[in-house]
Amino acid sequence: MKAVLCTDWSGLSGLRTEDIPEPTPGPGQVKIAIGGAGLNFADILMVSGLYQVKPDLPFVPGFEGAGTVTEVGPAVDGITNGHRVMVFAGMGCYAESVISDATRTAPAPRNLTDTEAAVFMTAYGTSYHALIDRAQVAEGETVVVLGAAGGVGIAAVQIAKLLGCRVAAAVSSDEKAQFVLERGADMAIRYDRDDLRAAIRDFTDGKGADVVYDPVGGSVTETAFRSLGWNGRLLVVGFAAGKIPRLPLNLPLLKSASAVGVFWGDLVERFPQQNRDNLARLQQWCEAGLLRPHVDRVYPFEEATAGLTYLADRRVMGRICLAP
Repeated sequence: MKAVLCTDWSGLSGLRTEDIPEPTPGPGQVKIAIGGAGLNFADILMVSGLYQVKPDLPFVPGFEGAGTVTEVGPAVDGITNGHRVMVFAGMGCYAESVISDATRTAPAPRNLTDTEAAVFMTAYGTSYHALIDRAQVAEGETVVVLGAAGGVGIAAVQIAKLLGCRVAAAVSSDEKAQFVLERGADMAIRYDRDDLRAAIRDFTDGKGADVVYDPVGGSVTETAFRSLGWNGRLLVVGFAAGKIPRLPLNLPLLKSASAVGVFWGDLVERFPQQNRDNLARLQQWCEAGLLRPHVDRVYPFEEATAGLTYLADRRVMGRICLAP
């Protein structure tokens, strides 16, 4: 089968498209013919040797994908050949087939294509876990989403609106501002040129935000935390800016505010039933037409480096995908 291989730790330049043997599922595993594979910042870290997991070389990257089950290993219940599924495999999805633990799969929403389903599970699973499980947002609260035009960001905007929140979406261009407004944001903040703190103050009538969803990190995080109101929650989702921020601890003290970690991948491992329940609700919302991922571009396997470069340059609106 055709696959994208990481052959060294040089980053994107170390990726090669080659033919490799077809994998075989073991106990508790399924084999999936990939129709689409989502591209994530974590993939860039992994092929650069900077991720917390460092596989043996060579390996096939690709955290998530979607497709059709073609083979079922022993001790798997409820999944049969022909099922369309989404998968969070951890790696291996940049290939025509991937092996995954059955617990890491979920039914693909029936109204999504494989490329749409391939980018649904991680982004919407993360944002659901962040807003509902970790922040416990309530109807009427104000939510500020940083990096709102990205995959997890736009998922957070959509989910927060479904939950009855007022949402300000922080973005870095006029095009991205239009993108988030078209998908439900009540306000777009251009934090590349505007005073973020003043914009949040105006949006919240001076009260401060109830929740800030932060997949960006870097210098913007402290500003966002200072913009929280009483009992506000900063959701620490990721560090797309490339720098892990530091916070003065007097800030949470003065507002009874919290910095709340969000590690969806760990939820998948530790609490698989809770994750399945979350994904089932997301699937219902999606099939009811209340949520839909936006696929910015689709690349063939041979252009994986170009796709990941486009992602690294932070030009993506929504998500990008590989397809065989």
